Parts: sequence; structure tokens; C-alpha cells
Amino acid sequence: MTSTLEEHPPKTRGARPAKTRDGRKPTRIKESSIDRWFMAGVYILLTTFLLAVLLPLIYIVASSFSDPLAVSSGQVTFWPIDFTLEGYVRALSDNSILSGFGNSLFYTIVGTAISLALTVAIAYPLSRSDFWGRRGITVFVVFTMLFAGGIIPTYLVVQNLGLLDTRWALILPQAIGVWQVIIAVAFFRTSIPDELYEAAQLDGASDMRFLLKVVLPLSKPLLAVIALMYAISQWNSYFDALLYLRDPGLYPLQLVLRNVLILNQAAPGLDAAAALERQQLADLMKYSLIVISTVPVMLVYPFVARFFNKGILIGAVKG
Repeated sequence: MTSTLEEHPPKTRGARPAKTRDGRKPTRIKESSIDRWFMAGVYILLTTFLLAVLLPLIYIVASSFSDPLAVSSGQVTFWPIDFTLEGYVRALSDNSILSGFGNSLFYTIVGTAISLALTVAIAYPLSRSDFWGRRGITVFVVFTMLFAGGIIPTYLVVQNLGLLDTRWALILPQAIGVWQVIIAVAFFRTSIPDELYEAAQLDGASDMRFLLKVVLPLSKPLLAVIALMYAISQWNSYFDALLYLRDPGLYPLQLVLRNVLILNQAAPGLDAAAALERQQLADLMKYSLIVISTVPVMLVYPFVARFFNKGILIGAVKG
């Protein structure tokens, strides 16, 4: 028995392939020419997508730090010309932009928390096989993703609920995303086994305690991915504010930026020099405001990136 184990040692996962008896390394499987061409095409395609996303971002950042005349005349490419912070100084000195930034933070943080809680509350029962009526409720939920009520009926609902010109008009009507519910249901079905629920029942745990103490701690990748989806959607939203808000003090950052850019466009009645200067300032502020509105999302993403790769494959891999 001992000699057999010595001649055929057990294989370990992740270990490097052992050398043959004559001391030579085992021959690697040679890739075919089709495989090499395929991988070359994949790298070329991915590089093209990367450049298509990265180059505009570099251009926007370079323009935001460039002289207004260089920006309006199209001299800026991928490096600032006549470095200046005038665009950021003008933007951050506007009280409406600071107010909009604070409002967007409130809408994003509070809205994401409410959306996450409601999504888990509806997705977890639908993932339980012993929940009566879950098929009918699932069909109803998916139906709302395919057929929406429209702008006018939604506006009338918000108006009748007394939510017009309030912060809740930007949080409650869009609180639950159907796609996020589907992702959460798939995760709970594949990652939370029924045996775990039965063991918790034997220990006397209620459904709510099982959800809070067992399901949620095991669902950190799911929660991170869904929270990121809701946060980005809430941060970039401006159309709902355009419909439901009249008080400028409640405007989110995206709507404030839109208004600032419109007001800085050349107005009739100005002489040529003043109109040109105003147009140059509008072009510079446009890029500065894009950077200002993008930085918060870019700062948050690294903290959830380690969960994102795992969470994005929810339901795709079993076993």
C-alpha cells in the first residue's frame, strides 16, 4: 500500500504539474491557429472598447483644466493647455451647485437604503418554495417591467399622493427596480439552501431573525451590486426632478447642472465680445461640471468592486 502511494502521489488542486521520471517537464498542449486568432480578436475588441470609453474621459478632464479660449477653439486633445482652475472655481462658487450636490447626496443615500430594503423584502419571500402565491406575484412583478403606466398616469398618482414638490417624489415612485428584484430572487434561490432554513427552524429562529442573522450576512455580494445599481441610477436621475419639483432648493445636482449650462449660453442683446466670453465660459464649465458630477461615483466604486465581480455572476454558476 505504501509503495503504491509513493508511485502515485495524490494530486492537489492548484499545484504545479510534476516533472516526469526522466526529469523533463510535461509537454504543454499546443494551441491551434484558430484559438490564437480568436484570442487575438478578443484582445483587439476589448482594447477598442477600452479606448472608446477612456479617451473621451481623458479629453473631458483635460478640457476642464484648460484655458476657456483653448477649449472653445478646439485646441485641447488629451492634455490641458494653459492650465487653470477657473472652471472649478466658477462652478463651486455657485450656491445652487453646492445645494444640488447636497440634495443629490440625500436622494442617493436615502433612496438607495429604501430601495435596498424594499427589494430584499419582496425578493426573499418570492425565493421561498413554500411561499403560497409566489408564481402569480412574480408574474405581476415582471409584467410591470414590460408594460409601464406612462408619464401622465404616474404624474397623476404622485400628485394624488401629495408628493409633488417634495423630496419623496424622487425616492418612492422609483423605489423598486424589477430587474434588481429578479437578480435578488435568483441569488436567494441558488445561494441560500433549504437545509439552512430548516436548521434555523429547529433552533427556534423566526423568519425575520433568519433573514437578518443568516440571509443578509451571506448576501453581501448581492447587496453591494444592487446598492451600486440603485445609487448610480439615483445619482444620475434628473427627469423625475424636472417633472415633480418646482422648488429650486430641492433640485438634484444633475438638474442644477442643466440649468447652469443653459443660463450660461450666449443670450440675445449682448455685444460680440461679451457673447464670445460667455460662450467660452459655458464650454469650460460644461467639462468642469461633468467631472464634478462624476467624481463621487468613481470614489464609491472601488469599495464595492470586490463584491461586484462575484455579484454580477449571480445565478450564472451553480455548484
